[in-house]
Amino acid sequence: MSTYILQIDTATEVCSVSLSLDGQVIDQIDAAEPNLHATKLTLFIDELLQRTNITYAQLAAVAVSKGPGSYTGLRIGVSTAKGLCYALDIPLLAINTLESMYRGFTKSSIQSEVIYVPMLDARRMEVYMMVFNGQGKVVEETKAEIIDADTFSDYSNYQLHLFGSGAAKLKDLLSDQANIAIDTTYKHSSAYLSAAAFEKYTNQEFEDLIYFEPYYLKEFIATTPKANKL
Repeated sequence: MSTYILQIDTATEVCSVSLSLDGQVIDQIDAAEPNLHATKLTLFIDELLQRTNITYAQLAAVAVSKGPGSYTGLRIGVSTAKGLCYALDIPLLAINTLESMYRGFTKSSIQSEVIYVPMLDARRMEVYMMVFNGQGKVVEETKAEIIDADTFSDYSNYQLHLFGSGAAKLKDLLSDQANIAIDTTYKHSSAYLSAAAFEKYTNQEFEDLIYFEPYYLKEFIATTPKANKL
């Protein structure tokens, strides 16, 4: 039986939906324009299913990027995914955003001797991050970290690849550390949820639709815009 999984990722600046069949992506829509998540997510889902000729009734599950990431983006993505699962009576699958970033970054090439560090921008010099080795083993679990020049001193004998929205702001800070490569070209996509989503579906690792919440990692902090002094 074919297993179609609808995949949603709104944890980053990219509003992304994709459709996978037995763990392989068959189509996707990715857009990174500002403020798209609230206005375009459901439209992208409809468009994706229409152009793949798949009906909502054919979906086996919905997978969602659970975080960490954008507080507002996560709320939109998770509420949409839960709503679809309720309406269609299908299971919800939740994937760690940083894990899917690692899978996406290493999908075409992976070096066993390299340490990989997916990062999402938090506030100022803080990032959400995980650390993986070249075999895909988690070296450091998901955490919020304030980065300074000594953060990666324990990895001085390794080549590190930092990538994601949190890595770009570290170029100046870490520029003198020759073992650290910072990739500023990485673009995230819900397509990178596919393998983990299919694994979870096969193993029946479903979320509780009533109690499941996004993995915010940190509480939302509202800020008040500064008064214009001009």
